[in-house]
Amino acid sequence: MKLLLVAGEFPPMQGGLGDFSCRLATALAKQGCDISAFVPSAAVPCEPLPFPVLPRAGRWGWQDLARLAGLLRRYDLVNLQYQAAAYAMRVPIHFLPLVCRVLGVPLVTTFHDLRVPYLFPKAGRLRAEAIRGLLRGSAAAILTNEEDLEAARMIAPATRLQLVRIGSNVEPAAFDADLRLSLRRQWGCREDATVVSYFAFLNASKGALDLVQAAAKLRAAGVDLWLAFIGGQTGASDPSNVAYAQQVQQAIDELGLRERAIFTGYLEPAALSAALYASDICALPYRDGASYRRGSLMAALAHGLPVVTTTPAVNTPGLSEGENIRLVPPADPAALAAAIAQLATDASERARLSRAAKTLSRRFAWDTIARETLDVYTAVMTERGHKRASKAET
Repeated sequence: MKLLLVAGEFPPMQGGLGDFSCRLATALAKQGCDISAFVPSAAVPCEPLPFPVLPRAGRWGWQDLARLAGLLRRYDLVNLQYQAAAYAMRVPIHFLPLVCRVLGVPLVTTFHDLRVPYLFPKAGRLRAEAIRGLLRGSAAAILTNEEDLEAARMIAPATRLQLVRIGSNVEPAAFDADLRLSLRRQWGCREDATVVSYFAFLNASKGALDLVQAAAKLRAAGVDLWLAFIGGQTGASDPSNVAYAQQVQQAIDELGLRERAIFTGYLEPAALSAALYASDICALPYRDGASYRRGSLMAALAHGLPVVTTTPAVNTPGLSEGENIRLVPPADPAALAAAIAQLATDASERARLSRAAKTLSRRFAWDTIARETLDVYTAVMTERGHKRASKAET
């Protein structure tokens, strides 16, 4: 089976969809898959990868769709990695199901979320129709979390929908106690201070302002607290992140936290892993609730960090308040501050949550994700073979 993976962003571009796509393609290649990746022209790999990368897309306009269409007949199956912002919220990529149908190449779409695209001014109901069209026009749709799967069942036949988790986009390095101490000294904080990490782009849905407000409450209460904003701040795909990042910076200044706020900027994977290890607690106060679609959550769990996050919007198997994670209501800085304060003074509880987080993260190994994804591809190709055989008989 010859596979083409289509990704709206890809390393060295910053973004979770790109990191996921690279790690998935790598894991599939290691399992013997003949896979290539069609990605933006800005995504020229900085290091050799075990699969061909085709950096030929521009701003995902009609010419890019035509360029992609010209390649499709070379492949047995196409896997679109979809998130509206990764395709500049534009129209053309939503016609890929039609192009694939005309060319006779089955399409599997992996939905990283179900946010509707902007498309164009006054698009109105067409925005939701674009998502429906992708769901209905794909031979199979992969959803990464329960809430999206539940929503997709209202649109497409359940037999076409499959749940496959994402994994950590950051490979945990070996823990190095000396490096941890060195980083904390560089940041200017004492070893006995509490460093709370935030690993996500500064986006309104991810609650960084709630964390800043919680930190101000803790500092006012005398807690020796530092905030470490780890990784890039805005990413490559969502322009709304820039305005929100400015709001976060303003709040840090207004609340007197500037000397307690660390911004690492974009880091290569090994340095990013070391920065996560240098923190004591990871706070991820998502406004829409914790979800396994969040790569930042998966990375924190993989690094064995005690995590304080927000209550999921739907039942999320495996996440258990007090057992392997601390959950607080969304948009509640006071509750967030209380949970962080409790962990800041209880080293044994932090250690227990750390062990439990690592145990949970083992469910999301990349070889498992690749195998489950390959199972979806195989099922699609098998069904296609059966349909061809039936037509031949008639």
